[in-house]
Amino acid sequence: MTGQDWIEKDFYAALGVPKDADDAAVKKAYRKLARKYHPDQNPGDAAAEAKFKEIGEAYAVLSDPEQRQQYDAVRTMAGGGARFAAGPGGGGNGFEDVFGSMFGGGAGPNVRYSQAGYGGAGGGFEDILSQMLGGQGGARTGRPAGFGAPPQQRGADVAARASLPFRAAVEGSTVDLTVDGRKLTVRIPAGVNDGQKIKIPGRGRPGVGGGPAGDLVVTVHVEPHPVYTLDGADLRMTVPVTFGEAALGTTIEVPTIDGKHVRVKVPSGTPSGRVLRVKGRGISTKKGAGDLLVTVQVVVPQKLTKQAKEALEAFTAASDHDDVRAELARRAAQ
Repeated sequence: MTGQDWIEKDFYAALGVPKDADDAAVKKAYRKLARKYHPDQNPGDAAAEAKFKEIGEAYAVLSDPEQRQQYDAVRTMAGGGARFAAGPGGGGNGFEDVFGSMFGGGAGPNVRYSQAGYGGAGGGFEDILSQMLGGQGGARTGRPAGFGAPPQQRGADVAARASLPFRAAVEGSTVDLTVDGRKLTVRIPAGVNDGQKIKIPGRGRPGVGGGPAGDLVVTVHVEPHPVYTLDGADLRMTVPVTFGEAALGTTIEVPTIDGKHVRVKVPSGTPSGRVLRVKGRGISTKKGAGDLLVTVQVVVPQKLTKQAKEALEAFTAASDHDDVRAELARRAAQ
C-alpha cells in the first residue's frame, strides 16, 4: 500500500464508521462486514472478494493506534483525499500550496514538486511525508513508501475454543465453529488432549496489501470419561483387584476403548498403585499407537463373613510378623 493509497482511500467509509469511532465500534463494524463479504460465504464472487480485501486493509490501519494517527494526519493535510496537483495557472490549493504554506508560505505557484528524488531516483512527496510522520521513505529503504507501514502485513491470528466428548477426542472428529461471523468446519486429529491447541493455517484474519492471512488457533477441551484418561497417546485406567489376587497373582480381563477386552497378567505380590503396561492398546495416531496403562488398586473388603475372618486371622498368625512400617520411622527421622 503506497502513500497515495492512504490519501485516496477513505478507510472510515470502507467500514461505515465515523472518524471519531472508538476501537470497539471499528472492531464491531469490521466483524459485521467480514462476515458478509468473506469468500467462504461468497464463493466465486469477485466483487465480494475485493470488498473483503478493502475492509481488511481498512481495519489493519484503523485498529492500529499509531497507523490510525498517521493516516488521520495525512488525510487532514491532503484535504480529505484529493490527489496532490498544482492548480491551473499555479493558483490552486494543490500539493505545492500545501507544502509552500508548511515551509514558510514562500513557495508560490512557480515552485514545482516532483515525484522523482534527487538525480531522478524514486521518492518524492511520499518520502517527504514519510519522514514528517516518522517513516524512512520508500526510495531510501528500497520498498514502496507507506508512512512507516510495511507494504504487506500478515493477518492476525484468531483464537477459538472447542469442547469434545472423550471418545471423539480419541478417535478424531470435526467441529463446527463460528469465528468473526464465519462458520468454519475444523478437523480435530485423533488423540488430542485436554487443553491442547490446534493451529489451522490461513483461517485467521485476512492480510493487508497481499500479505498472508493469520491462523486459527483452537484450544480443545476434552470432556472426562468415567474409566479412561488421556496421557499423550497413552490411555490410563484403574482396575480393582482383590487382596488374594494381588498376593497370589492372577490374570484379569480389562475393557479397551474400542469395546473389546484384553487379558492382563497381575504378578504375585503386586502392590496397590503399580502400573501394568499393555503395548499398542492406547490411541492410534499418525505416529503410531500408544499403550494402555493399567493402575492396580487392591480392594480391602468392608465386611467379612465369619469363615473369611477366621481364614484371615489364620493367615495373619502364619505370617512372618515383619514390621511393614519400620522403614517409615527411619525415613521420617531424616
